[in-house]
Amino acid sequence: MAKATSNELTVQESRELLSSPVYQTIKTFEVQQRMAQMYVSSTIVPAAYKGNVGNCVIAIDMAQRMGANPLMVMQNLYVVNGNPAWSAKFLISCINTCGRFTPLRYEYKGKPGTKDYGCRAYAYETSDKEHKEPLYGVWVTMDMAEKEGWTRKTGSKWLTMPDMMLIYRAAAFWARAYAPEISMGFLTKEETDDGVNPRVVDFEDVTIPTVDPQAVEAEAEPVAEPQAEPQPATPADAVRAAMDRQTRPRVDTTTGELFD
Repeated sequence: MAKATSNELTVQESRELLSSPVYQTIKTFEVQQRMAQMYVSSTIVPAAYKGNVGNCVIAIDMAQRMGANPLMVMQNLYVVNGNPAWSAKFLISCINTCGRFTPLRYEYKGKPGTKDYGCRAYAYETSDKEHKEPLYGVWVTMDMAEKEGWTRKTGSKWLTMPDMMLIYRAAAFWARAYAPEISMGFLTKEETDDGVNPRVVDFEDVTIPTVDPQAVEAEAEPVAEPQAEPQPATPADAVRAAMDRQTRPRVDTTTGELFD
């Protein structure tokens, strides 16, 4: 009877372990590692994933969270200055296929070739069947691109294909305003390319000035020492000085009278 009870407890504990989030996470991680081994040896994945199991596991995990194909994620996830970034076209496709919004559309203003020329993205929630409440994004203009310095970057596409860059930037701004969870908080590659890289200081190149203690001591102003009262050279001099103080007339400083 006791043995049967022990077996029942073992079966129950096993079922609880199999259904626990920790076990599911471990099993998922093991499956991702096995899947990553296949992508590591593939010849069609980007160079950042070839022979790198860790990068493949991360890409597979992100794909599962987004409901996307792992190879699609690998092909559109870039590392710019050490930070992951999506391609703008992939972000647009994710928004268009998420099912929460209608596909992105774009509105233009201004005349092409002028600073006022701009674009903004908009869409509707799928629940808004009559399209009464459009979700407008931020206006992106060529004046903004010039003031932000995007047009002055080396090899900037803002000068050669401004219409496409306006669409990409308007879509990125729209996603950040209405669906940041789709991009998982990442910027687009085009945004990171236009961003300013922080300056990294190598401490080996920093020269710390040394201070010469002798030079500091020489430049310091001398401190005046208190002058001691002159002392008698000999005991005889001390006796004469005492007698002189006794015989010296005393004067009243107020009236000028002499005291005996």
